[in-house]
Amino acid sequence: MSETLTIEKNRVVHVPIPLKEERIKNLKLKACQVRQRVLQLIKEGGSGHPGGSLSATDILTALYFDALNHNPEEPFWPERDRFILSKGHACPALYVVLAEAGYFPKEELHGFRKINRMLQGHPEYGTPGIEVPTGSLGQGFSVSVGIALGLKLQNKPPHVYALLGDGETQEGQVWEAAMAAGHKRLDNLTIFIDYNKIQQDGFLDDTMTLEPFSDKWRAFNWAVREIDGHDFVQILEGIEWAKSIPDAPQVLICNTIKGKGVSFMENEPKWHGTQPPTDEEMKQALDELKMEESKYHD
Repeated sequence: MSETLTIEKNRVVHVPIPLKEERIKNLKLKACQVRQRVLQLIKEGGSGHPGGSLSATDILTALYFDALNHNPEEPFWPERDRFILSKGHACPALYVVLAEAGYFPKEELHGFRKINRMLQGHPEYGTPGIEVPTGSLGQGFSVSVGIALGLKLQNKPPHVYALLGDGETQEGQVWEAAMAAGHKRLDNLTIFIDYNKIQQDGFLDDTMTLEPFSDKWRAFNWAVREIDGHDFVQILEGIEWAKSIPDAPQVLICNTIKGKGVSFMENEPKWHGTQPPTDEEMKQALDELKMEESKYHD
């Protein structure tokens, strides 16, 4: 993983290092562990959204364990990069990543979707590491545009990242926000789209196709790059590419697989949510993920 350098008290600055084999292997190992914990969290909570959480895991892992400039000991450190999970139903993956990064004790994961506990079915303000509550699709992205504009007007250096679902981009509000970001040339804003081609009602193309997807974003004055959303080299190189773009917001269209890592969940619409796996399904899923994890242990 990348190194960090402590400049002064409570100030942690990310220092990029080359994309060496060990760095990528560590991220693959972490992602396997995150996926296992995501399924356990959903199983204990009795409901959740496994498909979209698993498809987004690699993106979140790359951000929080490599790319983001952040400080879990001070969640509202003014110079932190901002991350907004606009597809808020994928919060199981974000909660596990935040706990693994040290934002709150891992024991809190046992309280997922339970009354009077911190980790609810969509991100809530007040949970360490959560910038804004999200869940109503399109709103998180709109807020990320506002945050990026505010930082730009104040001439402050933090970068803003947001993760959207592909079905979410059928919302008109998304394109209003995209038009505003392009007009304001918010080059401090990078978004990821979890393009797994499945939404709540089934396959995306059967509901409302997005293609030509890249061309739509370019028409709104965004810089566009398509990547494999499960390839850590492409994800990290995409983030560095985004930082190099002047005078335009950037979108990384991440081709992903719904339910990634679990054979019977992959590319299967019924695992969008909110059902948990059965005991038998849980065993099979964990066995598969543990087998994958074993590849990355020394």
